[in-house]
Amino acid sequence: MKQQQKAYLLALTAILFWSTAGSAFKLTLDYISPAQLLLFASAFSFIFLFAWKFSRKELGECFKITSGQWLNSAILGLLNPFAYYVILFEAYDLLLAQEAVALNYVWPVTLVLLSIPVLRQRISIWSLLALLISFSGLLVIIFKGNFSDIELSSPRGITFALVSSVFWASYWLMNMKDKREEASKLLLNFLFGFAYVLIFVLLREEEIYFNTRGILGSLYVGLFEMGITYLLWLKALQLSSTTAKVSNLVYISPFLSLMFVSIAVGETIYLYTIGGLAMIVGGIILQRILK
Repeated sequence: MKQQQKAYLLALTAILFWSTAGSAFKLTLDYISPAQLLLFASAFSFIFLFAWKFSRKELGECFKITSGQWLNSAILGLLNPFAYYVILFEAYDLLLAQEAVALNYVWPVTLVLLSIPVLRQRISIWSLLALLISFSGLLVIIFKGNFSDIELSSPRGITFALVSSVFWASYWLMNMKDKREEASKLLLNFLFGFAYVLIFVLLREEEIYFNTRGILGSLYVGLFEMGITYLLWLKALQLSSTTAKVSNLVYISPFLSLMFVSIAVGETIYLYTIGGLAMIVGGIILQRILK
């Protein structure tokens, strides 16, 4: 098999796993709380990444870093996995899975908007038009395609989903400036993230339930949303002749997610969700082409 074909295979495998994550979130939240899902999932992800680095005899290098890099990892771990996922899981707990999937995909739009003040990037009138297309799709989903009789399914859940995109975009902006090897950074992210969420659960005096289905769901999320899948994606990027050939495939992920939500969760996928998501993704693709 040629190197580019291996890159496509690894990338599609990663996208397939990521596409099942929304359904896994929703199903697992029937048995444990959002905070406990993150507690167990981040623990499983850290254990996997620790074992991965140990097997490659690269574990020591992960911890031989400067005090500034330790601080950076502490902040990155606060953004992701802690803040991003604890808010995202709350959104999934309150919304239909299809709504949470679609609203979560607005993060590339948020990333562009944050890049303007943070990275001092300029935006053209055509790029602004592309963002407005994505924003219009966001409104279609929030208002369920009905702008005359507005009825929000869960204002709190919608807010959580949108706020989570801010944390995710902030994480990526900060992560771009840290030039350490990605898997090593991720290992320390989950070390700090697990500590944060454990403190969060203890402060809330939340009783921890070791529910079998909840644990199995957390294991799946920890491995196939946060751990193994990320390494597959990194390897695909390394093997590909250009990152664009692989990264462009990610746009099929939200639509695959809706398919899995329909099959696994049993939700009827509404036309306003498909239409709104198509507008969000279409605006993102147009923005990328213009850039």
